[in-house]
Amino acid sequence: MDLKQFEADNSGSFRLASRIPDVCRTEDCCLGVDEAGRGPVLGPMVYGICFCPVSKKEELKDLKVADSKTLNEAERENLFQKLDEAQSYVGWALQILSPNMISTSMLQRTKYNLNALSHDTAIGLIQYALDSGVQLKEVFVDTVGPAEKYEEKLSQRFPGIQVTVRPKADSLFPVVSAASICAKVARDRVVKGWNFAEDLGEIDADYGSGYPNDPKTKEWLLKYLDPVFGYPQFVRFSWSTAQTLMDSKAVPVHW
Repeated sequence: MDLKQFEADNSGSFRLASRIPDVCRTEDCCLGVDEAGRGPVLGPMVYGICFCPVSKKEELKDLKVADSKTLNEAERENLFQKLDEAQSYVGWALQILSPNMISTSMLQRTKYNLNALSHDTAIGLIQYALDSGVQLKEVFVDTVGPAEKYEEKLSQRFPGIQVTVRPKADSLFPVVSAASICAKVARDRVVKGWNFAEDLGEIDADYGSGYPNDPKTKEWLLKYLDPVFGYPQFVRFSWSTAQTLMDSKAVPVHW
């Protein structure tokens, strides 16, 4: 997983993908979609897909993939390594959405909420797999918003493919668990190696989980709030947590 290109410019959106296994171009395949980092106020959101031939579902299951949230970092890294070693029949792709890209999308004049951004990112990754020659027959997705509506939307967008959208899909379908692991490993690596574009001196990397209710995260947000310029691009400034702190601690700006 080579993240150098994203690290060189972490202000936008970046796609990263494995090699497409030859067997995925000739056999009917299943594909799972999941994300990591939807809720945090810090760092990117990463969408992942993982795909393999339908005939290899049991082999994927035998790798003991599980919902990434139930695994620690070392376990996730180990399972990602196993997925990478199974490249003769397993492929993956990731879309890394920077905090800056998420916030500017959500705050543009035409409302573009996180659900719409998530749907469009998932659709883009599924389309990428199709454009790459993957013979998709089954798609499994962890829901964003009402499952039935999302399933109908994807079924209309991809006719001829059996689409299944379920809450907790990452714990129900191994191919979604695999996508969850790929996404979470990428997000963990990006957060750990974040390249701050701003000159902030010696950065305190102890920012907790990145979730708004984490005391360490709140403390970090207070520490790195500039009263005039706001937050570094590592922060999702569209999140209410960040906006509340800016409203109370920063200098008011009148346009």
